[in-house]
Formats: sequence, C-alpha cells, structure tokens
Amino acid sequence: MGVVVSLEKPDALVDVLDMLKPRGRVYCCSEMSAPWAMSLPADGYARFHVIERGGAWLRVDGVKQLTPLASGDLVIVPHGNGHVLADSPKTKPVPIIRLVKGIEDSAVLLRHGGRGPKTMMTCGSFQIVNSNYNPLLAVLPPLIHIPSAREQLDDWLEPTLKMLAYEARRQRPGSETLVARLIDIILVQAVRVWFEEQPHDRGGWLGALRDPQIGAAIGLIHREPQRNWSVSALAREVAMSRSIFAAKFSSLVGEPPLTYLTNWRLWQASRLLAEGVLSVGETALRVGYESEAAFSKAFKRHFGQSPLAYRRGQVQTD
Repeated sequence: MGVVVSLEKPDALVDVLDMLKPRGRVYCCSEMSAPWAMSLPADGYARFHVIERGGAWLRVDGVKQLTPLASGDLVIVPHGNGHVLADSPKTKPVPIIRLVKGIEDSAVLLRHGGRGPKTMMTCGSFQIVNSNYNPLLAVLPPLIHIPSAREQLDDWLEPTLKMLAYEARRQRPGSETLVARLIDIILVQAVRVWFEEQPHDRGGWLGALRDPQIGAAIGLIHREPQRNWSVSALAREVAMSRSIFAAKFSSLVGEPPLTYLTNWRLWQASRLLAEGVLSVGETALRVGYESEAAFSKAFKRHFGQSPLAYRRGQVQTD
C-alpha cells in the first residue's frame, strides 16, 4: 500500500505567532497640535502607535524613508529602534521622557504642540519574551505599517483599534487586562498581515510556510519536536525524495532541516525553562533529547549559559 500524505495548510503559522508572547501596555494617549514632534529612544521596548485622528510623519532609525501616517493607521516598531513622530519632518522633536514626566496614569491625556491641526494617538509598548533569541522576531522588519487605506482592510483592525483607544482613555475595572489582551491581538494580527503581504521569496524562514511541502515539514517539527526526526523521515512524511527535500528546505528556510529542528527544540526548551514547572531533565525529554548532558551542552552552546542558570535568570526577571 502507498503512503497517504496530507499536505493541508499547516498550523505552523499559529505556532510561530504564539512565539511572540507580548507583555503590552499603553503608555501615552496624546493630543498633539502642530507644530509638534516627539522622539522615542532605542531602549529595548518594542513600540506601537495608533493614529486615531489627523496625521503624522514617522522616522525610524535604520529605515531610510520617512513614513506618512493617516487616521486609522497602525505602526509597530518590533525591535525597539529609536524613532520620531512629528507633524512635519522639519519640526524639532522633544524626547518622550520629557513629555510624560510625572504622568503615571495612562488615562491622562497628554497634550503638546502649538495651535495648529490636531493629531490624536494611542501609543504603547510591549516586551517580547526572550526577545534576544526569538526566531520570529529575528525575521521581522524594523517597521510594520498597516495603513487604514490599504485595500481590503481586514475587518478586525478598525474595531480593535477603536476599542483599544476607548479603553486606554478610561480607567474602569478590568481596563488594564483588556488593554493587554487587545495589544496581543493587534500585534499578532499585524504580523500575520505583514507575512501575508510579503513576496514569495521574502520573509525569511517564515516565508517557507507558503510552500505546501516545506510548510508541512515545518509544521511536523513544531508539533512533534520530541520525535527522532531524520532528513529521510521528514522527506517521507511530505512525499519528497531525501535529496530534493533537503535542498529545497535549505533554500527556502536558510538552514538545513536538522539545524532548524535543533534550533526549534532549544527555543521550546527556553520557554519551558522560563515557565519553571519542569526540571532540566524533564525539559530535555520534552523537546527530544534522551540525555540531559547532551541537552545541557547544546543549550549552553546556543544560549551562552546552562539551562539551570537560564531558568534562574528568567525567574528573577519576572
């Protein structure tokens, strides 16, 4: 009997979106009147900005072009690059730390600028768990811009952004929790929109999910990292010859199948260790290592510290 192979669209995209695990908060509800400009430093926090009304110009460190923003636009600076928002590229920016100094309540409206046209914004920050090693974050660009004028704008964006702005400006029971959940939704959906709009040869290893066979193989690795995978076994599962599969996987993903497998296992291990529920030995078994010693050696080579030291560091920072 022949082998029946299912090449349905994998859940791998769900898996990688789940990597983000953002911890978000709104830090600024603002009403700016031209002329105005504010600068945000590169401080390790990723940022997002929602233009509720009016417009602005955005300049991001590392991005050559200025980005014009209109009412309803969403921008995300996922790597925490320094950036400037302004009514005009010529307006001298004021550091955000000076503008929000002494303001502890995010429901307080920040006003700044002159007497010209107004721009209303909701701005927030989020931390990505284990951002230094997050494989999804590594392939994201320095700026994700989702304009409200984009054709076939997803139905989720406008009502979600409106709800975020509404809750951010009012302190009611449960608002803080609701805002955090809305930020989760906005970030994940924005990354998904960015991914879907990338050309087929762009998007790094994330783009490989578009290929039915390689995407299916990535899905298998994600769902069952503990299996004793070989290149031949993966190729067999997606109905390809070993040599063609290995070459295509390396070409699309940017690394050989077993290297990707190892990196995924170690990433999963880092998450399990951060949760602090499993022992190092149990974590090793969960992600496919038969020996705790072999796991510890691989983990230290990848993360620069032992699994135990890593877990202690994560507990201390929570």
